[in-house]
Parts: sequence; C-alpha cells; structure tokens
Amino acid sequence: MASKLPRPVIPTLIAVLALGGWEWFVRTGHVNDVLVPAPSHVLKWFWEALLSGELLSATWVTMRRLVIGFAIGAALGVPLGALCARVRWVRDTLGVLALGLQTLPSVCWVPLALLWFGIREEAVLFVVVMGTIWAVVIAVQESVLNVHPLYLRAAQTMGSNGWHLWSRVIFPAALPGVLSGMKQGWAFAWRSLMAAEIFVVIVTGFGLGSLLNAGRELLRMDQVMGVMAVVMLVGLLADLIFFSPIERWLRRSRGLER
Repeated sequence: MASKLPRPVIPTLIAVLALGGWEWFVRTGHVNDVLVPAPSHVLKWFWEALLSGELLSATWVTMRRLVIGFAIGAALGVPLGALCARVRWVRDTLGVLALGLQTLPSVCWVPLALLWFGIREEAVLFVVVMGTIWAVVIAVQESVLNVHPLYLRAAQTMGSNGWHLWSRVIFPAALPGVLSGMKQGWAFAWRSLMAAEIFVVIVTGFGLGSLLNAGRELLRMDQVMGVMAVVMLVGLLADLIFFSPIERWLRRSRGLER
C-alpha cells in the first residue's frame, strides 16, 4: 500500500500550477499585463519594496494599529457579550444594537472618525475598534447562550454560583465559540483597518492600506496585488501562530483530537 503524501504537497502543487498558468496566460498576451500583472512582476515589486524598507515599514505601522485596535475591541467585546447573554434587557438593547452595527460596512465609520478625531492616529484606531467589537459581542453572546443548561444546573446543585460558576463552568464551556468570535473579530479588524488607511492619510506613518491606495493611483497593479498578498500572508500567519495552536489545545483537552 502506497504511503500517503505529506499534507502540504497537494496544496503546494495546486498553487504552483495556478501561478504557472497565470504567468503563462499573461506572458502570451491574453490580458493586459498593466491591469493584470504576471506573478513574476508582483514578486519583483515585493523584492524591491522589501530591500528599500518600504514594505517592512508599512507592515510594522499596520500591525501596530491592528494589534492595538483589536486588543481594545476584544477587551470591550468579551464582557459586553457576556453581559448581553446573562441579562435579558441588555440583550434586547445592546445586543440588538450590536447586531445592527455589525451589518455596517467598515468604511461607514471613516467619516465619523474624521469628524470626531481629525486626521490622526486615533481616527484609524476608532475604525478598527468599531469593526472588531460588535463581532466579538455577538459571538460571545451566542456562545454563552448556547452553554447547555444541564451544566449550569449541575454546577449550581453542587454550590457553584457567581464568579465561580462563570470561571469554572460557563466560560470554559463557551470558550470554543468565544475563540471563533475572536477570529472573526480579527478578520473584521483587518477589513476595517484597510478601509481606514485607504481613506485617512495619517501623518504618523503610512501603512499597507496607504501603500495599496498609492498603487491604485499610480496604476501599479503589481504593487496592489503585492500588498494584497502581504495582507493575506499576515492573516494566515496570525492564524498559524496564534489561533490554530489554541484551537488544537482546546480540542485535545476535550478529547476531540489526539
């Protein structure tokens, strides 16, 4: 019986074939290489921006804004979501408001941020926080509400209540859903940050969104696609380094994975 191929082999082969087909399609003149650059052109821009330090500087500025905004949004969203789940009138007011605000595209917060904070760093952070907090609130609320009532009754029968009930029963049972909400909040934080950096010109530093918009204005599609690739890569690395290990630990701790 033939041994199974290592897991990364098939995705790598598919990626190589897709990129090779893309390169061939552009090189043979089927599309305008200004509007649809070949992967080699995107790679050339990436390498030049890396050597000049432009890409690293923009990535650092964007990551700093992203981490700070996401941390604030998550720190506010988790307790608010738990409060919505446990207090009905809060769920009927703040919970409904969170659901409505979550449907707003991130770019809708940009005009308010500019009017309230001006062209400053706080405007970008406000947009990121607004893009993060409501996704986390909704996810935490639903995760806590979905904790099986049997767990609560059993814990209360054994004398658990108050903070002990929350820390030992409710939160551990809701943790997988909370983690999924954090991942969703991270994705929304990225989208919000890109919208903010594109529309808000910050004097304290240009991020990836600004670099993306500059490529659009200069008709440098290799730059646009290169920045998009960097955003995707950072998102994948965040999942690989932070979220996936926690998810594996959760599954193993509950006997769902060896």
